[in-house]
Amino acid sequence: MSTKTKIESLLFISAKPIGTKEMAQLIKKDVKELQAAADELMADYNEKKGGLQIIKNGSSYQMVSAPENSSLIQDFIKDETAGELTRPSLETLTIIAYRGPIAKLELERIRGVNCSLIIRNLLIRGLIEAKPDKKKNETYYSVTFDFIRFLGINDIKDLPNYEKLSKDDTLDKVLKEDRGVNNL
Repeated sequence: MSTKTKIESLLFISAKPIGTKEMAQLIKKDVKELQAAADELMADYNEKKGGLQIIKNGSSYQMVSAPENSSLIQDFIKDETAGELTRPSLETLTIIAYRGPIAKLELERIRGVNCSLIIRNLLIRGLIEAKPDKKKNETYYSVTFDFIRFLGINDIKDLPNYEKLSKDDTLDKVLKEDRGVNNL
Protein backbone atom coordinates (compact mmCIF):
# COMPACT_ATOMS: atom_id res chain seq x y z
CA MET A 1 0.00 0.00 0.00
CA SER A 2 1.19 3.48 -0.81
CA THR A 3 1.67 6.22 1.74
CA LYS A 4 -1.24 8.14 0.19
CA THR A 5 -3.68 5.25 0.65
CA LYS A 6 -2.58 4.82 4.27
CA ILE A 7 -3.09 8.54 4.92
CA GLU A 8 -6.49 8.36 3.23
CA SER A 9 -7.55 5.46 5.47
CA LEU A 10 -6.43 7.28 8.63
CA LEU A 11 -8.23 10.47 7.64
CA PHE A 12 -11.38 8.55 6.75
CA ILE A 13 -11.62 6.75 10.08
CA SER A 14 -10.60 9.68 12.29
CA ALA A 15 -13.30 11.89 13.75
CA LYS A 16 -10.79 14.70 14.28
CA PRO A 17 -7.83 16.29 12.48
CA ILE A 18 -4.59 14.30 12.50
CA GLY A 19 -1.17 15.92 12.61
CA THR A 20 1.66 14.95 10.29
CA LYS A 21 3.87 13.82 13.20
CA GLU A 22 1.19 11.42 14.45
CA MET A 23 0.55 10.04 10.95
CA ALA A 24 4.29 9.70 10.31
CA GLN A 25 4.66 7.63 13.48
CA LEU A 26 1.69 5.42 12.61
CA ILE A 27 2.73 4.88 8.99
CA LYS A 28 6.44 4.78 9.89
CA LYS A 29 7.49 7.41 7.37
CA ASP A 30 9.53 10.60 7.53
CA VAL A 31 7.41 13.67 8.38
CA LYS A 32 8.46 15.55 5.23
CA GLU A 33 7.67 12.55 3.02
CA LEU A 34 4.33 12.13 4.74
CA GLN A 35 3.44 15.80 4.39
CA ALA A 36 4.25 15.72 0.67
CA ALA A 37 2.01 12.66 0.22
CA ALA A 38 -0.77 14.27 2.26
CA ASP A 39 -0.58 17.46 0.19
CA GLU A 40 -0.72 15.37 -3.00
CA LEU A 41 -3.74 13.45 -1.67
CA MET A 42 -5.44 16.74 -0.78
CA ALA A 43 -4.86 18.00 -4.33
CA ASP A 44 -6.27 14.73 -5.75
CA TYR A 45 -9.47 15.19 -3.75
CA ASN A 46 -9.79 18.84 -4.76
CA GLU A 47 -9.40 17.91 -8.44
CA LYS A 48 -12.10 15.22 -8.21
CA LYS A 49 -14.66 17.69 -6.88
CA GLY A 50 -16.46 14.77 -5.20
CA GLY A 51 -18.46 14.57 -2.00
CA LEU A 52 -15.35 14.46 0.19
CA GLN A 53 -12.42 16.82 0.56
CA ILE A 54 -9.27 16.93 2.60
CA ILE A 55 -8.51 20.17 4.38
CA LYS A 56 -5.33 21.34 6.05
CA ASN A 57 -4.78 23.57 9.05
CA GLY A 58 -1.11 24.08 9.87
CA SER A 59 0.36 20.58 9.94
CA SER A 60 -2.96 18.77 10.55
CA TYR A 61 -5.27 17.25 7.97
CA GLN A 62 -8.91 16.20 8.09
CA MET A 63 -11.31 14.55 5.68
CA VAL A 64 -14.57 16.48 5.46
CA SER A 65 -17.69 16.60 3.35
CA ALA A 66 -17.73 18.98 0.39
CA PRO A 67 -19.09 22.44 1.23
CA GLU A 68 -21.73 22.11 -1.52
CA ASN A 69 -23.34 19.33 0.52
CA SER A 70 -23.48 21.25 3.81
CA SER A 71 -27.28 21.58 3.96
CA LEU A 72 -27.72 17.85 3.27
CA ILE A 73 -25.18 17.01 5.99
CA GLN A 74 -26.85 19.40 8.47
CA ASP A 75 -30.24 17.77 7.85
CA PHE A 76 -28.72 14.31 8.36
CA ILE A 77 -26.93 15.30 11.57
CA LYS A 78 -30.08 16.97 12.88
CA ASP A 79 -32.03 13.75 12.28
CA GLU A 80 -29.20 11.66 13.73
CA THR A 81 -28.95 13.72 16.92
CA ALA A 82 -32.67 14.24 17.46
CA GLY A 83 -33.85 10.69 16.82
CA GLU A 84 -33.90 7.82 19.24
CA LEU A 85 -30.69 6.03 20.10
CA THR A 86 -30.15 2.71 18.35
CA ARG A 87 -29.61 -0.48 20.31
CA PRO A 88 -25.83 -0.46 19.54
CA SER A 89 -25.66 3.18 20.70
CA LEU A 90 -27.47 2.31 23.93
CA GLU A 91 -25.11 -0.64 24.52
CA THR A 92 -22.09 1.58 23.95
CA LEU A 93 -23.47 4.31 26.20
CA THR A 94 -24.19 1.74 28.93
CA ILE A 95 -20.64 0.42 28.79
CA ILE A 96 -19.22 3.95 28.96
CA ALA A 97 -21.53 4.80 31.89
CA TYR A 98 -20.54 1.74 33.90
CA ARG A 99 -16.90 1.44 32.85
CA GLY A 100 -15.89 5.00 32.03
CA PRO A 101 -13.49 6.51 31.57
CA ILE A 102 -12.81 3.83 28.98
CA ALA A 103 -10.53 3.73 25.95
CA LYS A 104 -12.02 3.04 22.52
CA LEU A 105 -9.96 -0.14 22.19
CA GLU A 106 -11.39 -1.56 25.44
CA LEU A 107 -14.90 -0.49 24.43
CA GLU A 108 -14.53 -2.30 21.11
CA ARG A 109 -13.12 -5.37 22.87
CA ILE A 110 -16.24 -5.55 25.05
CA ARG A 111 -18.66 -4.95 22.17
CA GLY A 112 -16.71 -6.95 19.60
CA VAL A 113 -17.20 -4.35 16.83
CA ASN A 114 -15.80 -1.01 15.66
CA CYS A 115 -17.45 1.79 17.64
CA SER A 116 -16.12 4.88 15.80
CA LEU A 117 -19.44 6.05 14.34
CA ILE A 118 -21.37 5.33 17.53
CA ILE A 119 -18.84 7.27 19.60
CA ARG A 120 -19.08 10.17 17.12
CA ASN A 121 -22.87 10.17 17.41
CA LEU A 122 -22.78 10.09 21.22
CA LEU A 123 -20.24 12.93 21.24
CA ILE A 124 -22.43 15.01 18.91
CA ARG A 125 -25.43 14.42 21.17
CA GLY A 126 -23.41 15.57 24.17
CA LEU A 127 -23.95 12.31 26.06
CA ILE A 128 -20.25 11.44 26.31
CA GLU A 129 -17.02 13.39 26.35
CA ALA A 130 -13.51 12.56 25.19
CA LYS A 131 -10.42 13.19 27.27
CA PRO A 132 -7.03 12.54 25.68
CA ASP A 133 -4.32 10.89 27.79
CA LYS A 134 -1.06 12.08 26.29
CA LYS A 135 1.06 9.67 28.33
CA LYS A 136 -0.80 6.62 26.99
CA ASN A 137 -1.55 8.28 23.63
CA GLU A 138 -5.20 7.24 23.92
CA THR A 139 -8.53 8.97 24.28
CA TYR A 140 -10.83 7.98 27.12
CA TYR A 141 -14.58 8.37 27.04
CA SER A 142 -16.94 9.07 29.93
CA VAL A 143 -20.52 10.24 30.29
CA THR A 144 -21.30 13.95 30.59
CA PHE A 145 -23.19 15.89 33.22
CA ASP A 146 -26.00 16.24 30.66
CA PHE A 147 -26.30 12.45 30.55
CA ILE A 148 -26.46 12.22 34.35
CA ARG A 149 -28.97 15.08 34.52
CA PHE A 150 -31.10 13.52 31.75
CA LEU A 151 -31.36 10.28 33.74
CA GLY A 152 -32.47 12.25 36.79
CA ILE A 153 -29.71 10.94 39.04
CA ASN A 154 -27.20 12.88 41.14
CA ASP A 155 -24.17 10.70 40.56
CA ILE A 156 -23.20 8.06 38.03
CA LYS A 157 -22.87 5.69 41.00
CA ASP A 158 -26.66 5.95 41.41
CA LEU A 159 -27.13 3.74 38.32
CA PRO A 160 -28.66 0.32 39.11
CA ASN A 161 -26.03 -2.19 40.29
CA TYR A 162 -23.26 0.31 39.55
CA GLU A 163 -20.81 -1.04 42.12
CA LYS A 164 -21.14 -4.61 40.84
CA LEU A 165 -21.23 -3.89 37.10
CA SER A 166 -18.42 -1.35 37.08
CA LYS A 167 -15.93 -3.72 38.67
CA ASP A 168 -16.33 -7.16 37.11
CA ASP A 169 -16.97 -8.81 33.78
CA THR A 170 -20.73 -9.23 34.33
CA LEU A 171 -21.51 -6.41 31.89
CA ASP A 172 -19.37 -8.09 29.21
CA LYS A 173 -21.21 -11.39 29.71
CA VAL A 174 -24.68 -9.83 29.71
CA LEU A 175 -24.03 -7.94 26.47
CA LYS A 176 -22.51 -10.98 24.76
CA GLU A 177 -25.44 -13.17 25.83
CA ASP A 178 -27.95 -10.52 24.72
CA ARG A 179 -26.27 -10.16 21.30
CA GLY A 180 -26.20 -13.94 20.94
CA VAL A 181 -29.97 -14.13 21.55
CA ASN A 182 -30.70 -11.28 19.11
CA ASN A 183 -28.49 -12.73 16.38
CA LEU A 184 -30.31 -16.08 16.26
